[in-house]
Amino acid sequence: MTRSRRLLILAVAVLLLGGVGAALVLHAASRADRPRTGGPAATAGAVTLTAGRDTLTFLGSGQGPHRGALASVPADAPDGTRTVSDLSCQRFHAAAGTGVCLRSSPGALAQDNKAIIVDAELRPVRSFPLAGTPSRARVSPSGRFAAWTVFVSGESYGAAFFSTRTAILDTRTWKLEPNLEEFAITMDGRDHRAQDVNFWGVTFAKDDDTFYATLSTAGETHLVKGSVSRRSVTTLVKNVECPSLSPDETRIAYKKRVRAGASLWREHVMDLGTLRDHPLAEKRSVDDQAAWLDDDTLAYGLPGDDAADRTDLWTVPADGSGTPRLLTSGASSPARLG
Repeated sequence: MTRSRRLLILAVAVLLLGGVGAALVLHAASRADRPRTGGPAATAGAVTLTAGRDTLTFLGSGQGPHRGALASVPADAPDGTRTVSDLSCQRFHAAAGTGVCLRSSPGALAQDNKAIIVDAELRPVRSFPLAGTPSRARVSPSGRFAAWTVFVSGESYGAAFFSTRTAILDTRTWKLEPNLEEFAITMDGRDHRAQDVNFWGVTFAKDDDTFYATLSTAGETHLVKGSVSRRSVTTLVKNVECPSLSPDETRIAYKKRVRAGASLWREHVMDLGTLRDHPLAEKRSVDDQAAWLDDDTLAYGLPGDDAADRTDLWTVPADGSGTPRLLTSGASSPARLG
């Protein structure tokens, strides 16, 4: 076979492979844009964060054109027809007319990660660059403070090694605390300083100063109580991750590691007065920061049974009774507004 013939065959092979690759990409894209059959009904429309309307907001997590889009339903009809906005996020939370949207978009050299503060009509007010992949987001009950956590390295709290960065933003003054690791830490009555400190999962009290979060150091996690104004935190108890403060501010819902060395958590609720806790009826491993729908009910995300890349929202009573119940499928990042 001559050299020119070999080159011709090689060129044809390259063209054929390129055509096959393009066809696969187009096929995948068409599947991604195709709505899932049998899923909740949805219609494009205006989603607002206005107080006084008892609504449930969440991000769509199913395949199709609404994946990642912020949607809302009446709180008493969570599996009803969804109103879907044109705001897309990886994580979202809202309260009192303020929302925080954590977005990750492909960039020329790396992901373009941003925290976007939106008003009650979902209009962007300000945006802030993120140091890594979005993980957790919370807005204080008054709407004044927003917090977010990103993975600087690693992509899971179950990984052997990961690093996070957690920030708190005052949406009135626009003062940003870019890294909670700079706050003073009191552990067991003593100042604590270490290179391995990580924070994640902020949850706010109503006084616009107090917050709770997870602190990790020396291979252990701690529930901390913090003050934004004093830029300090104090440890309360060990083995607490992704805390969520109840509306009456008497309890913390959180995920508790129940198997050493494995990514297995059990959702618990702790009384802040006694620091006693109890497990909830949900026995599956929950890797989420649960949201309180009211003083008696928690909502959280779990992987969908028939789709590894889909999240479904479930609810369970906060007192440990009852059984888990599917709230709505193909959804994540719930927030009840009312």
